[in-house]
Amino acid sequence: MELTTAWFVLIGALWLGYFFLEGFDFGVGALLGVLGRDDTERRVVINTIGPVWDGNEVWLLTAVGGMFAAFPDWYATLLSGFYLPVLLIVAALIVRVLAFEYRGKRDDPAWRRRWDRCLVFGSVTPAVLWGVILGNVVHGVALDARHEYAGSVIDLFNPYALLGGVTTLLLFLLHGAVFLALKTRGGIRRRARALAGRLGVAATAPAGAFLLWTQASRGSAVTGAFVALAGAGLVAALLANRDGREGWAFVATGATIAAVGATLFTALFPDVLPSTVDPANSLTTGNAAASPYTLTVLSWVAAIFAPFVVLYQGWTYWVFRRRIGVADIPSASPVQG
Repeated sequence: MELTTAWFVLIGALWLGYFFLEGFDFGVGALLGVLGRDDTERRVVINTIGPVWDGNEVWLLTAVGGMFAAFPDWYATLLSGFYLPVLLIVAALIVRVLAFEYRGKRDDPAWRRRWDRCLVFGSVTPAVLWGVILGNVVHGVALDARHEYAGSVIDLFNPYALLGGVTTLLLFLLHGAVFLALKTRGGIRRRARALAGRLGVAATAPAGAFLLWTQASRGSAVTGAFVALAGAGLVAALLANRDGREGWAFVATGATIAAVGATLFTALFPDVLPSTVDPANSLTTGNAAASPYTLTVLSWVAAIFAPFVVLYQGWTYWVFRRRIGVADIPSASPVQG
C-alpha cells in the first residue's frame, strides 16, 4: 500500500474513532435537559461523561493534525473554504468546555441552568455541522484551478449536506441515549432506554436516505457493503435496546456510526476534496499529499505513539466503567459539577 493511501486510511480511522467516542458524549450533552429532570439527575448525566469527554477530543486533534501533516493542501483548502462552519464548531466546543468547568462553581440554580443551555448548544452544534462538512467533502465543492474554494457560504448548506447534518445529529443522540442507559441506574436508565428506541426509529429514514444518496452518486460494491453494515447495526441496536442489553446496543450504535463514516470515506477515495467545477481541479491523495520523506517520518511517529493513546483511553474507560445513579451524587456545593 502506498504511503498516501495508508495515511488516507489512517486519517479516516481517526475520524471514525472521534465520531464513535465524541458522538456519544455529544448525544449525552444534547440530552441533558431531556433526561435530567432536576439538578441532581442532570449531574448524574454529566458525570457519565465527566471522566472521558476531554480524552475523546484527543481524536479530533490527532485527526486534524494528521491532515495538516500528511495532506497539507487538503487541510488548507478545507479550513479556508469551510471557515464559517469550522469556526462555529470551534466556538461551540469552547462553550462546551466552559460549561463543564463552570457549571458547578456556584451553588445557584439559575447559574447552573445557563451553563446547562451552553452545554446543550455546545453539543448539538458540532453534531449537526460535522455532518454538513462531511456531506460537502463527499459531494464536492467549487474548487478552482488553484484548489481554492470558489463558492459561497450558502453553497455549503445544500440539501445533501443538510441531510448529512440531520443524520449525524440523530445518530449521535441515539448513541448518547444508549450510553446513558448503559451507564446509569434507576429512572434515568429507564427513560434513556425508552428514548433510544424512539431515536432509533427517527434516525432510520434520514440515515437511510443519506446513505442511499451517497451510494447512488459515488457508490461502489465496497460502499454498498458498508451501507448494509450500517443498516444492520441500527437494527441490532434497536433489538438489543428493546431487550435491555445496553452493552450490545452501545456496540451496535457505535458500529452504525463507524459504518456510515466508512461509507463516506470509501466513497470519497481517491479524492480528498472533489471539485464540482472541473474534476481536474479536485484534490486527491496524490496531489494533496506531503513529500514521501515527511510521510515516512510521520508513519514512524504514529507507529510509536498511537498505541499509547489507545491504551490510555482504554484504561480510562475501564476505571470508570461502573453505573452511577442519583444516590452516588453528593449534595451540591460551589465546587462540584
